[in-house]
Parts: sequence; C-alpha cells; structure tokens
Amino acid sequence: MTDLSPDHHDGRATVSIADLIRDGFALPADAEDLSRVVDTFRMRITPAMRKAAQTAPAVARQFVPSTEELVESPEDMIDPIGDDRFSPVPGLTHRYPDRAILHITKTCDVYCRFCFRRETVGDSGHLSPEKLDAALKYVEATPSLWEIILTGGDPLVLSPRRLADVMERLAEIPHVEVVRLHTRVPVVAPHRITEALIKALDTRLTPWIVVHTNHADELTAEAEAALQRLSRAGIGLLSQSVLLKGVNDTTEALEALFRKLYRLRVKPYYLHHCDMAKGASHFRTTIAAGQTLIAALRGHLSGPCLPTYILDIPGGYGKSPIGPSHLFEGAKGEWTVADWQGGLHSYSDPSKGD
Repeated sequence: MTDLSPDHHDGRATVSIADLIRDGFALPADAEDLSRVVDTFRMRITPAMRKAAQTAPAVARQFVPSTEELVESPEDMIDPIGDDRFSPVPGLTHRYPDRAILHITKTCDVYCRFCFRRETVGDSGHLSPEKLDAALKYVEATPSLWEIILTGGDPLVLSPRRLADVMERLAEIPHVEVVRLHTRVPVVAPHRITEALIKALDTRLTPWIVVHTNHADELTAEAEAALQRLSRAGIGLLSQSVLLKGVNDTTEALEALFRKLYRLRVKPYYLHHCDMAKGASHFRTTIAAGQTLIAALRGHLSGPCLPTYILDIPGGYGKSPIGPSHLFEGAKGEWTVADWQGGLHSYSDPSKGD
C-alpha cells in the first residue's frame, strides 16, 4: 500500500497523483486536474486513515482530493469564520470574553478536504517562540480569559516536550483554569497517544480534548484504544463533527457515529454545519436538511448522545445553535410543544408568571 503522506519541501506538502491512481482513489483522466487541486490545497493522509479509506468511502471522501474542489461557489470565503477580525496578536483569536484560541501550529496529520482553514494549514509550521511569547503575554494581561483552546492545525502533532512547555506556561497564569485541545490525532494517528503525551497534559489546569471525527468508520480498533488511554487518564473527552454531504448526511450514519462515541466515553458536543470554505461547496447540505436529521435522531438517541447542531456565522460573529424548534408560541402565555414522535401538545405558562 502506498503511503499517501506528503513530503515537505520549503513548507509545501507534495503528493504523487500516481499513488492515488494506483490505489484506486482516482482515475488517470483526472490526473491533471487533481494536480491543480493539491497545488492549492495540500493533501495528507496517515497510514491509519489510508487503510480505513480502502474499504470506507466516507473516510476516503474526507481526505482524498477531488476535482469537485475546483468548483468555486459565490458564497465561498477564504476566512469563513472570521478568525482574522479577532486576532489581537499573531496566533491568537479572542472572540468571546472568557476564552481564546491559541493557534500553536499550522500542521495536521491529515488535511481535511472541507477544512475552513485549508488555505493556511501547513504553511508555516509551529508558532514561533517570539509569537508564542506575545500570545501568552496577551493571555496573562487579560484576566477575563478563563479557558484557552489549543488548535491550529492540530496541537497534538507537537512533541510531548513542546506540548508540556505550552501547558506549563499556561498553568503559570493564575486566571487560566481550563485548556481545551481540538484534535483529530486520537482517531487519525492513534499511535501518538503515548504515556509521554498524556503526562504533558498533567498540570494544575483541567484538560479537555475535543476529538474531530465524522464517521464511525474512522473509529478503528486503534483509535478506540487511544481514546480509552485518554479517558482512563481522567481527561475529559468531547467530540465535534461536521455535517458533510456524501459522508454522514443520513440518520443511520450519524446515529452510528454518536452511539460509538458515547460508548467510548466521548460526549458528542457539536455537529457543525459545513463552513463556506473555498472549494468545499460539494460537502455542504442545507440547514433544513440538517434540522431534519437532528429531529429524526431525537428520541432514538439518549440526550448525552446528541450534539448541538450549530452554525459558525460567517464574518466572525460566533457560533449559534440552529437545531429544529420543538416549541411554537401562540396567544400570550400559550404554547404548542412537539414530542419526539411529532405529536403536538398544548402548554400554558403560569397565569401569574412574569
């Protein structure tokens, strides 16, 4: 099996289109167009996901480039969630009062074909020492910051030594109490979840890991073992998924994913509506389709299995829940509420309520 992970030359990731064709992921007739795709949006796939992709089309669709990426839609954006608008210093996004994102690396173990940062990941490696110093000084000077979110890129591609250094420096800031790490590593590169990495997360801060995974076929036996190592170490585990056409846009796919995560002690946290990333329109569903899927899952999955369906509002205005409504207002104080089977019921507010 050909390893589809890239070589790195001058900060750019390169792949062999011949490898894609040889392994049955692409047709020879598409070689020229696929070369244009990977020249613009880097490709990387780990051996674990390469193996899964051989038998799971939902996995291959997420990581293998497609000529569909050459189609640009009018709504496509370079910075769809508005990171740049809320960046007081390089490497930091401060959008909400009590938390900030620290982009400690631009590198990932896999490059998702729908990524909203797909034009910048892989560009400049890790945050430079000077920029990290400036970002941490901003955190230290901002007492409202209670939680720091490590992302990038993927923070768990850092060596345990470098990760421990960042964690220890954050732990020295008295008002920071929680560190959340957004990552694909436990699923796509489970061999990285070592005792040394787990030890690097052990400071006075409370660590939470938010695992990005979109389909149950990604959760291999090795990924399950990696998640178990984290949960047994007492690290809180959440998940975030993206609603993707042709990957998980069915009730069966989402139900299987959320059940498997919950069984592995990972709380499904967010189901993102697909962002308006450039060249990713073929992955986007409508919001109405997403609401229908969430409504169909309600009642068939226990509450902790269900994530919140959200939209990251284009332009940097933050995340908003966009799930289906089950409550409809009538006359003053009168409501109609829908149960999980679609039945409608009347409810009246207390007559002396505010």
